[in-house]
Amino acid sequence: MTAPRPAETPSEALSRLAALHGVATSYSPSPDVTVAASATAVTLALAALGVDTSTDAAVRDALAAREQELAERLLPPTVVGRGTRAPDVLAALPDGTRLEIRTEDGGTRASAENLPPGVHLLTATAPDGRTARSHLVVAPLRLPAPGGRSYGLLVQLYSLLSRRSWGMGDLADLGELAGWAGRDLGAGFVQVNPLHAAVPGPPTDPSPYRPSSRRFPDPVHLRVEDVPEFAHVEDRDRLRALLERAARLREAVLDKGELIDRDAVWETKREALELVREVPLGPGRAAALRAFRADQGQALQDHATWYALAEVHGPDWRRWPAALRDPRSAETARAREELRDRVDFHSWLVWLTDGQLTAAQRAAREAGMPVGIVHDLAVGVHPTGADAWAQQEYFAAGMSAGAPPDAFNARGQDWGLPPWRPDRLAESGYAPFRDLLRALFRYAGALRIDHVMGLFRLWWVPEGHPPTEGTYVRYDAEAMLAVLVLEASRAGAPVIGEDLGTVEPGVREALRDRGVYGTSVLWFERDWEGDRRPLPPEGWRADCLATATTHDLPSTAARLTGEHVELRDRLGLLTRPLAEERAEAAVDVGEWLEVLERLGLLPGPDDGPDDGPHDGPDGTGAAASREEAGIQAVYRYLLRTPARMVGVWLPDGVGDRRPQNLPGTWDQYPNWRLPVADAEGRPVTLEHLAASPRLRALVDVLRTESAPDA
Repeated sequence: MTAPRPAETPSEALSRLAALHGVATSYSPSPDVTVAASATAVTLALAALGVDTSTDAAVRDALAAREQELAERLLPPTVVGRGTRAPDVLAALPDGTRLEIRTEDGGTRASAENLPPGVHLLTATAPDGRTARSHLVVAPLRLPAPGGRSYGLLVQLYSLLSRRSWGMGDLADLGELAGWAGRDLGAGFVQVNPLHAAVPGPPTDPSPYRPSSRRFPDPVHLRVEDVPEFAHVEDRDRLRALLERAARLREAVLDKGELIDRDAVWETKREALELVREVPLGPGRAAALRAFRADQGQALQDHATWYALAEVHGPDWRRWPAALRDPRSAETARAREELRDRVDFHSWLVWLTDGQLTAAQRAAREAGMPVGIVHDLAVGVHPTGADAWAQQEYFAAGMSAGAPPDAFNARGQDWGLPPWRPDRLAESGYAPFRDLLRALFRYAGALRIDHVMGLFRLWWVPEGHPPTEGTYVRYDAEAMLAVLVLEASRAGAPVIGEDLGTVEPGVREALRDRGVYGTSVLWFERDWEGDRRPLPPEGWRADCLATATTHDLPSTAARLTGEHVELRDRLGLLTRPLAEERAEAAVDVGEWLEVLERLGLLPGPDDGPDDGPHDGPDGTGAAASREEAGIQAVYRYLLRTPARMVGVWLPDGVGDRRPQNLPGTWDQYPNWRLPVADAEGRPVTLEHLAASPRLRALVDVLRTESAPDA
């Protein structure tokens, strides 16, 4: 006789309940270490998913209900088909089950095989009368690879000022950069920071990675003079005064060494745009605006309504009058009508920005770029912003996305971004994700996805708790990837996933299987499972964007000289004595320099770059020559790898030493507010960049020494 199964403890019941909802009760920061998640994190994550765990009895009831639901369910709310093959889940349906599929184009099918790509509605009726309705996502097997190998420029758009921009880089500057880089440099793409709409200030959060909305762009990037109605503004005196104010903002950054003042830039542009809006649209443009509003529908109306309400009640919707916190309430509908002029103003701004984004991509393609502008998708949105208000049913209340403790950050990270609820996404057929991707692919030649691992799981941190007391919550990665592949394929756009840091096993393989590129940064490419030495070029993966650095890391000049260590020391960010940090950084760089020299990528020992800090950042003399040679050698190395995309951090081309963002700082360092500068810290305009011998020499390395396609 088999012994009876012992009674389940409350802890065991909670663990099973959590597993059935995709909530982890433990995680592995490294292959040989498993850490238990706190019971508080697990129960609060389940609560955010609408599961009652307040008592042991509630846990048992929730577990029984979930098991019964899964046992009786014919189909999950979203199923995925790959290529022309029917979804595997359909094979488990009872014999005799009838299928009816209403395709995206309005047709009807009785079979799930050979369906066109799209998101269809599937109804399954079992012989016993049970019925299930699901969203059926049919996507190509994988994304098409970009044609051939290409290299391109990586830049934070706000940091790239021309002599015509209003104190920060704008979309006309982006178009100019793309046109020049495509025609004169042979570049295949320009990658920029997220251009999502920001939570309004002052002060505005300067980080482009904590936007108010990811679906709609920020009008702060507009070139006001390029709006056709600008030429017909009647109040020329007022307009002249605003242009003079814009010139002072530009000169403050370029000539006086001041930081980029996003709030001042936007206030100046907003006042100018208010004047431009007084000019009536011609019939053609008026029709285009109406068509845009109709196409964007409720989402645009919600977005514009939030901004109109924020002007009255402040930018934190959680502090608005209770009735206005609901975007579907009667009071919100009345307020929308009362503020109709402001709602229309903000809709108009989105239309203008969309048009200039489209023009920038058009300029890139007309300049011969096979990809064009690579836009960046932030991992989430600000909890007080427009998306969190308009789509609040899709967000996990009381939760924030982040990262668990690891070897680089023992305290973990809380990004302050509310995560999507996986259950609500699935129930909607991933409508918010689909709509977001479609909006971005309107003007993106390719898409970079920040923290692409979030398509698989996210670290949820309960509000009021430290990041160490979080837990992972899993998403349906098959469905998320299918939606991504579907929308990117429709747009004919490559996708690059930022997969740096700790990545759970199988993620990179799943992304590669669907044709999503990864991101490889030179300084992190080591044989971590072997001798931990730098990887030889042939050891790199081909399906990636290879770079020397990113916006969160030291520039290549700072890395080669060790100045990034000195900067962190001055700001009190080091966790070990300065001498130890210097020594480790010197060893790290020294190992890479040995590889570069062994491959013949560096000049001779008498005039090559040194292996540690040298005579300061003045950018003069032999030291500067060695440094420049070292930067060129780094990019020569990237060309030796099979990587199909190679990205040049634009500030590297002029010897900039400052990171655009220094993680772990807020007001100690001017994150997201620095213009591109030369080795002496002097701002460099777009016009000077185009004429820079140093940048030209670096690009010549890429043009003349590009390896053949891998």
